[in-house]
Amino acid sequence: MKTEELISASNEFIMNTYGRLPVILVRGDGVRVWDSDGREYIDFLAGIAVCSLGHSHARVVNAIKEQAEVLTHVSNIYHIEPQIRMARLLVENSFADKVFFCNSGAEANEAAIKLARKYAHERMKGNKYEIITMKNSFHGRTLTTVAATGQEKFHHGFEPLPKGFKYVPFDDIDALEGAISEKTCGIMLEPIQGEGGVRIPSTDYLARVRRLCDEKGILLLFDEVQTGMGRTGDLFAYEKSGIEPDIMTLAKALGNGFPLGAMLAKNEVASAFEPGSHASTFGGNLLAMAAGIAVMETMLQDGILENCREQGAYFVERLEGLKTKYPVIREIRGRGLMIGVELSCEGGGIVHEALKKGVLMNCTCGNVLRFVPPLVITGEDVDSVIDVLDEILERL
Repeated sequence: MKTEELISASNEFIMNTYGRLPVILVRGDGVRVWDSDGREYIDFLAGIAVCSLGHSHARVVNAIKEQAEVLTHVSNIYHIEPQIRMARLLVENSFADKVFFCNSGAEANEAAIKLARKYAHERMKGNKYEIITMKNSFHGRTLTTVAATGQEKFHHGFEPLPKGFKYVPFDDIDALEGAISEKTCGIMLEPIQGEGGVRIPSTDYLARVRRLCDEKGILLLFDEVQTGMGRTGDLFAYEKSGIEPDIMTLAKALGNGFPLGAMLAKNEVASAFEPGSHASTFGGNLLAMAAGIAVMETMLQDGILENCREQGAYFVERLEGLKTKYPVIREIRGRGLMIGVELSCEGGGIVHEALKKGVLMNCTCGNVLRFVPPLVITGEDVDSVIDVLDEILERL
């Protein structure tokens, strides 16, 4: 079928839940992908912070292939060796003591919310079930994670949503403290807001939130679905703050494109879960674990984090050059290779123009260009994208 026929069939048979761009991507290698017409693109979106090692990374591909030839699935009622190996890698390289595996970020956040409530029910005095989250946050698409998300546009049409969530402005410690009540069991936030426009908090904000949780005897939950797995230049974004959460969620880059999510917790909190408390049929399946182990080992051994920091700094430097040239750029925000360019105009048109010129990126919040490329990009890749942006902005 031709591209136009495939797009027509997509519109006929697939539910309209995405505003899809008019291309069909069929092949990827490293930082580049090709569409069904053979056109090449440089990918600075990476499946929205998913393919952090690039497309079709040999180590990940081989791991999945080798596992598929041996065993693809058994129930979690049995012990699973690759799952044990993956859990150990996560525990030994984070604050956590225990891991729960699932298939996505939304599922990981759902598990985190359930664990926080279960822990509160069993270990905290009073009727504590409420979780405070941030305005402009994003935590997923299930009913509960939509309710946890502090953006009304995601709530519309799904009311009544599950109760038990309050929203306060991000990076406002006074508002956060004022929202804590006798019902509060935890605070849940993204160390850097992704869907909310790549918002980076004040230097001491996360540490102050940690102290507040300790003072009030409540839990701190970090949603690192987008910031985790090297995206900010550290394996996990919380490391930069010098503090640790009680619960953390991961997904996206954890499997480099293979569906994989995880919820991590310290022993005391994790102990609130027991057989029957929570489960996932496909969570921690053998293929996902093979991918995850390959991703973790590559992240830790191949200089990925160092390259992320180096290329992220270079990309921001080149973007600052564009900012001095084009007043339409209001602000550049970023850490590592999680970068947002806030504009004084709508950004959707720039995304479409970039697509025509062979660059993949996206726009969030209407006017923030978001760049979350593979962490293996080079300076030449950055220069190519800057050249395209320069050309588009000059025309604006």
